[in-house]
Amino acid sequence: MTTRRAFLSASGLAAAGFFSGCVAPTRRRPMTTGIYGGFLRQILERGEKPADYGIDAVWVGSGALRTDEIARHRELGLKVYAEFNSMHQAAFLRDHPDAAPVGTDGRPCPAPSGWQGVSAHHAGYRRDRMQEFRRVLETFEIDGIWLDYHHSHAAWEQAEPELPDTDFCPAALRGFTDTTGIPLPADIPAAAARLLGIHRDRWTEYRCGVFTDWIREYRAIQKEVRPKSLLGTFHCPWGEGEREGAIRHKLAIDLRAQAPHLDVFSIMPYHARFGHAGDPAWISRQTAQLGELLGLRGEPGEKKLIWPIVQSSDWGERVPVNEIAEVIRHGLKAPATGVMTFAWSGIAKEWPKVEAIGNAYRSTRS
Repeated sequence: MTTRRAFLSASGLAAAGFFSGCVAPTRRRPMTTGIYGGFLRQILERGEKPADYGIDAVWVGSGALRTDEIARHRELGLKVYAEFNSMHQAAFLRDHPDAAPVGTDGRPCPAPSGWQGVSAHHAGYRRDRMQEFRRVLETFEIDGIWLDYHHSHAAWEQAEPELPDTDFCPAALRGFTDTTGIPLPADIPAAAARLLGIHRDRWTEYRCGVFTDWIREYRAIQKEVRPKSLLGTFHCPWGEGEREGAIRHKLAIDLRAQAPHLDVFSIMPYHARFGHAGDPAWISRQTAQLGELLGLRGEPGEKKLIWPIVQSSDWGERVPVNEIAEVIRHGLKAPATGVMTFAWSGIAKEWPKVEAIGNAYRSTRS
């Protein structure tokens, strides 16, 4: 199974109100219309500017940030945001195999569909990520930083997700007991059976709390180092009632609990990738559901923002050029006040898509 990072490497990355009776478009926030997946050298090499395509922001992996490119893009009027890998830094396991998430059998859980996560309960891994997060913010003049892969060990970015039950490492079991006062058997399989059975809701609450506390710490660093920047998150597009509550029970994502620590929610409704090819309206349905969960309508005065990341490049399923306008239109429906397209490395190889994105983005400002 091709992971998103493998895909990116191989590839080389008129708004309308959704709610009836919503405020007039003139009262909506200014739209952010961006590109995910790298600096826009291909546009500049053509003697053009990102503004010619209605692009006003880029998202770049933190490992690909370059001071000169950041300055170049900002001079052209773009916001430059970093993408930060939170829980998918698999290279850490080479020297720290004890950081692998533990399955119900008490052994390291195999990587589902090639997506190797790392334990959120491993103190050394948490320290490593926080140090790197701080370094990125201190080193680069960026306008914000987005958490990516901030979920438990799982492969959800595909039409049929693979969602193993984890993480039953000793640190997690101790933390659960310390937090809840509920004793557990010393035997990991026996403890896991209880946690997935009679203690399931308390286990879910505890796991979500751990992942939320990571975000609280990320937020504290961001506010200390670069307080005027934005903190965002790329996250699973499922609602809490979908797939038997898997976004919380399996992925340990509690968006309502995370909200006080975040500025922007970038829901990831990759319609073609996730089994909704030919149905761009699925994008706005999922975004509307997120708005209802968070109490957001995309109106002036709201403290939180929803900027979906939508699929324009091919990843498994084809996204045809003539579908791009609808993809972006649905991505920008309220409660969204911005959108970005995934992923520049693939889009730039099919220039008619770049032109279609430009037409759609420019129309939001006409």
